[in-house]
Amino acid sequence: MRTLTFVLSLAIAGLSFGGQARAADPCADYVPQPKPQNAGRDEVGQDLDQIVERGFMLFAVYENYPPYSWEDAGKPRGVDVDIARLIAEEIGVKAQFNFVSSDENLEADLRNNVWKGAVIGGRVSNVMMRVPYDSAFKCRVEQVVFTGQYSTESIAIAYAKSEYPDAKPVPAYFRFDTVAVENDSISDFYLTSFAGGQLAANIARYPDMQAAMTALNGGETKAAMGPLGQLEYGLTDATGVHQPPLAGFAVSKWTLGVGVHFRFRPLSYAVDDAIYAALEDGRIAAIFDSYGLSFQPPLR
Repeated sequence: MRTLTFVLSLAIAGLSFGGQARAADPCADYVPQPKPQNAGRDEVGQDLDQIVERGFMLFAVYENYPPYSWEDAGKPRGVDVDIARLIAEEIGVKAQFNFVSSDENLEADLRNNVWKGAVIGGRVSNVMMRVPYDSAFKCRVEQVVFTGQYSTESIAIAYAKSEYPDAKPVPAYFRFDTVAVENDSISDFYLTSFAGGQLAANIARYPDMQAAMTALNGGETKAAMGPLGQLEYGLTDATGVHQPPLAGFAVSKWTLGVGVHFRFRPLSYAVDDAIYAALEDGRIAAIFDSYGLSFQPPLR
């Protein structure tokens, strides 16, 4: 299964640890995409006036993805959920949530959740959260407005303090020490290719970062590698996290924003204004802090 962080980072930069041509110009092989024609409102969402009139807006968030978005006893929780509620409050409506799974790449996620809808049982949302932003990538999905940059995500390494009392681990340590990763994530691919594959025997793969951090905290591995926020959310008193230089890592940091259907630009402006105001007055930083996470400001 391709996990979210790998899918999104792969889509941003064309990263394939061998696909440098597309990484240099992600639009080199671009073919214009079809725009929706004669589509009903249920297929393409609704504009800002209609959203205000009906009193709610629908946000697409990734399912089972703590600390960003998940359901706790049927109640939506997470950083992205709280930011979505903030956006809706600024617009003057209630927030509703569509929990979605990640597809094979970012283009598919945007097609399924923003501008067209999945073939079976899918529905579009007014706004999709946690959309990686890259100015060169925008040409590949003309149907979506990429806006509302609200944070930055980056790769880090968590570690058992007892195993590394002096020097904190860097990738080269994993030639001898075990490290947990999410299976098929960008961290998995990076470590697998590092130093000509010398780390392969010590990489322990888990279905998600929650399981990877559970393994670290339980002493099954000495370290774990993945997105900083997910590592921080799983820390205990016995574990720490740091961000060493990562040689050869093409996409170790990326900006996150939202996606809105291209037909509804007034909505995208309202969403971006709400996010900008919340960045300026510290409300978004406070949301990260409430989950015990470091807030990394976005590039806007």
